[in-house]
Amino acid sequence: MKKSIAIIGGGPSALFAAAFLDTNKFDVTIYEKKKSLGRKFLVAGDGGFNLSHGESIDKMIARYTPTSFLKNALLNFTNDDLRNWLLSIAIPTFVGSSNRIYPEKGIKPITVLTNIKQFLSDKNIQFVYNYEWKGWNDKSELIFNDNKIITPDYTIFSLGGASWKITGSEGNWIDNFKEKDINTLPFLPANCAYYINWKSDFISKNEGQPLKNIALSCLDKKQKGELVITKFGLEGNAIYALSTQIQSQLTANKKPVIYLDLKPMLTFTEVVKKIKGSHLRTTNILKKILKLSAPQIALLKTTLTKEEYINKNSIAEKVKNLPLIIEAAAPLNEAISTTGGIALSEVNENFELKKLKNSYCIGEMLDWNAPTGGYLLQACFSMGAYIAKHFNEKE
Repeated sequence: MKKSIAIIGGGPSALFAAAFLDTNKFDVTIYEKKKSLGRKFLVAGDGGFNLSHGESIDKMIARYTPTSFLKNALLNFTNDDLRNWLLSIAIPTFVGSSNRIYPEKGIKPITVLTNIKQFLSDKNIQFVYNYEWKGWNDKSELIFNDNKIITPDYTIFSLGGASWKITGSEGNWIDNFKEKDINTLPFLPANCAYYINWKSDFISKNEGQPLKNIALSCLDKKQKGELVITKFGLEGNAIYALSTQIQSQLTANKKPVIYLDLKPMLTFTEVVKKIKGSHLRTTNILKKILKLSAPQIALLKTTLTKEEYINKNSIAEKVKNLPLIIEAAAPLNEAISTTGGIALSEVNENFELKKLKNSYCIGEMLDWNAPTGGYLLQACFSMGAYIAKHFNEKE
């Protein structure tokens, strides 16, 4: 007789666990609190459906925090494996100029999700909607809204983090695990915008402007990329990648300082030489000699005193190392992803909870982090495929 697996949640990790579970061995049912599956999956498709990244798997593994936690899952189901599997369900992909992996042009996120759901249906995976998990009763049975109860042989929790609440990813499940003495960590925004106290005249002219080809550093981490000036501060891949460093200081009630390098392709010595070798005024040097953009020049002007701005030694230093004070992170619900949730020490190498036999946790509900660029989704896909492999070999 086949054993039953209940997958609680209908996000990327859940879908891929179901996709790779052997339905000759298991009866698999996905329990989703909303009226449809994959709502956060579709949110990830806004502005271009970045499914993964095209770099080597060894380089990919190094992008995650902590690096060792997801290694086995990523090696088991790589970015190449993802592309091959998607092709098998009629979703061809390509690697873009930024080395990010996307569906071929013309393929919408809903098409990707529809094809995955069809693949699952063809495997006889069952979908149950409007089932919101509420915890366990005194018999350790799973209880849902309206007093619904299930008793599967195995449970895979894929409940998501705490951002984008409209998709069902609310993080309110965390108290259920605390009641089982499972160590959890508060949810924090990751890959999010950060607040900076801009002067009103600066932001009125520069809100929405990009800062391209820059580098940003905080503590021991430096990241090249782009930023966008927002009404409240900065957003963009360069600052998202520093979330771990910034959040560690914010949680310690410190105001983090980030350092902006406006010309990362030039050394400090080269910048000094270019500035001191010109008799032009500061603004013209920045514009014509260093080729800084108008928003970059405006940022220097709003940050520096007049004396610092016209002093060639000072302006050279600030072009390469402009300090900006972070006041706060954007609200949790506005973050692309979150850290926190179930402590990694609470699960074994197969994502099984050490204190709850036959119960597993995968996806963003665990306390790991990754930069934007397809890394978040790839990790979720890989965790789903890896836990399926564990079950298939288990029975």
